[in-house]
Amino acid sequence: MTVERFPIEAGHIMMFARAVGDDNPVYHDPVQAARSEVGGIIAPPTFVQASAQYDPDYPLRPRTGVTWHGSGRHPSGREPSSDVTSAGGGTRLHAEQHYEYHRPLRPGDVLIPEVRAGATWEKQGRRGGLLRFFETITDYRSEDGELVVSARSIGVHTDQTVGE
Repeated sequence: MTVERFPIEAGHIMMFARAVGDDNPVYHDPVQAARSEVGGIIAPPTFVQASAQYDPDYPLRPRTGVTWHGSGRHPSGREPSSDVTSAGGGTRLHAEQHYEYHRPLRPGDVLIPEVRAGATWEKQGRRGGLLRFFETITDYRSEDGELVVSARSIGVHTDQTVGE
């Protein structure tokens, strides 16, 4: 991820909550949110994933003249690759996602993501192929350095391609 700054905006929070089908008023109604235990508008639990939209190189965003991830031309929609951290060269799957909030996200916050590699491990799959697991950790900090959210993603890369 090459996001340098992730501004948290009330409209973005509301649209994200609507997109995931969560109509909790703490995501869009300032009066009801102020009366709630959270005391004002906050972002939904998986909201930091939207920071990818601020990445100019985000590979899942459609681009004019470029085969899109969902095109169906290849199993992943993208050209195969031997890199285990990219789609292709076997099958890469998103296995788990964990979020740890150290405080609520609120409109007006600006987060600075810091991405680092986590653990890697291997396991024999039930169908005979080797499964390679890799963890990516993204810490979202406020502009003054406060740790706000820690996101841990676990992916798995198989040796087999779809359809084998």
